[in-house]
Amino acid sequence: MTKLDRTDARLLLALCDAPRATGVQLATMLNLARNTVQARLARWDQEKVLAPIDRCVSPRDLGYPLKAFITVVVDQHRLEDVIAELETVTQVTQVTGLSGAADLLIGVVATDADDLYRVAGLVLAVPGVERTTMSVAMHEVVAYRTRPLLEELAAGRGVG
Repeated sequence: MTKLDRTDARLLLALCDAPRATGVQLATMLNLARNTVQARLARWDQEKVLAPIDRCVSPRDLGYPLKAFITVVVDQHRLEDVIAELETVTQVTQVTGLSGAADLLIGVVATDADDLYRVAGLVLAVPGVERTTMSVAMHEVVAYRTRPLLEELAAGRGVG
């Protein structure tokens, strides 16, 4: 597991503000040596610190304006098979293992209500899925973010 430090956080914040900046530009912006910047970028690539670019693309822009979350209760003996099958459903954007009443939280997208009904049916039809409950996302109030955590770390107040 990679542990990021204050310099990493400063560099990541600079990339948040200027994602297309070159290593030289970043070094100048942060008053760092170019080699320091290049070494950190290379380490992040090697250790897969940054998420793939497809995580930055909004499903809405791809023609899927409807988002929902499906909680799933799974036959525990078939959990790995269920996850493998869910990975084949194009409209499944995320699967998270849970503790509690449900086993999985599945993020899905759809083109409209009829498409959402179809996608929910695909999830329910997966062998090993015992029960589902679906909630339609009405509005994203706070999007996934790490910037406040980076700011804390860059200021020396974070965990790192």
